[in-house]
Amino acid sequence: MTEQILTLKEVAAYLKLAEKTAYKLAAAGKLPGFKVGGSWRFKETDIDKWIEKQKNDKQT
Repeated sequence: MTEQILTLKEVAAYLKLAEKTAYKLAAAGKLPGFKVGGSWRFKETDIDKWIEKQKNDKQT
C-alpha cells in the first residue's frame, strides 16, 4: 500500500485554498501535516480524515 504524500501547494489545490491559508492552518496545528527539511508535507489519508472530521463537527 503506497500512501500519497502531498506538498503544501498540492494540499492547497486539493482543498481549493490559497497556499498562504493552507500554510497558516498547518503552522497553527489545525491542518494535519509534518515538516521535512523545513517544508510542509501532508498524508492524503490524514487530509481526508480531517475533512470528514470538519464535516461531522459542523453537523453537531
